[in-house]
Order: sequence, then C-alpha cells, then structure tokens
Amino acid sequence: MHQAPDDLAAFCAREYPKLVGALHLYCGDRHVAEEMAQEALLRACSDWPRIRRLGSPGGYTRRIAVNLATSHFRRRQAERRATERLAARDTGEAGTADPADGVAVRQALLHLPPKQRMAVVLRFYLDLPVAEVAAATGVPLGTAKSLLSRATPLLEQHLRVRDPIDMEEARRARRPA
Repeated sequence: MHQAPDDLAAFCAREYPKLVGALHLYCGDRHVAEEMAQEALLRACSDWPRIRRLGSPGGYTRRIAVNLATSHFRRRQAERRATERLAARDTGEAGTADPADGVAVRQALLHLPPKQRMAVVLRFYLDLPVAEVAAATGVPLGTAKSLLSRATPLLEQHLRVRDPIDMEEARRARRPA
C-alpha cells in the first residue's frame, strides 16, 4: 500500500518539469503550461492504479497534456472569432444587414434536411472548418463535404425567390408551356 503513493509521487516529480517545459514551448505561456501540466498529472493520479500498469505512463500523461493544449488553443481561437464578430457588430460593419435577410435565411434553412441544416450552421454560422463539422456531426469528412455541397444549391434556390412577385414568376417559369 505504501509503495503506490511513493511511486506516484516519484512519477509526478519526474514528469512535472518535463511537461511544463514542453507545454511552455508549445503554448508560449509558462503559467498556462503549469496549469495544463498540473491538470494532466491530476488526471493521471485519479486513475493511477490503471495508468501505472501501462507501457508508458509518461507517454499517456503527455498525450493528456497535448489534448489539453489543443483544447486551450481551440477555445482561444473561438474566443477570438467571437470577439471579432462582436467588435464588427459594435462598429456597425456587420450591422448593416437587412433584418428580412435573417428571416429569409432561417426560412431557407428550414427547407433543408436536418443533417444538411446542422452542417450549414456549423460551417457558416460558427465558422468551423469542414473537418470539425464532420466531427461535430459524427460523419466522415467526405459525408460532411457532401452535405454542404448538396445544401448550397438548395439554399441558393430558396434565397433567390423571396418576394411574392418573384415567387409567382418562379411558379410560372416552372409550369410547362
């Protein structure tokens, strides 16, 4: 029983400086690196009986640290994009849009099948890369690309025919002569 805590303490003492050094180089902020290293070790400690039997407990803990750093960068990127959108809205750059356009877009989206609708919202509203759209919707990358490419012409079709006069002209154009 006494061996496990000593083993864990030695592991943490050995790995912590390595993790902090690597994360500091990776993210450029020593305080953030220290927090991520502590979190990675905390997660390893919480399941130490299983992790100590792995071929490389240090490697496992480094993987946790890299995942934490990746999540940190994603959050910072999302914050930056949101801040830029808010700043554009506050300065009026993006505030010149006609409110009717927003209604038209929402109505056009409702004509899409749910998976296509979700893909479009993730890609164009949340500004996610296609790979993240695929991950968020739980489909392969090719399927996400296909959903987006099939949704685009449908949206264009619904957005092109918006006012009642255009709707009537579109109906007449579709009727056989």
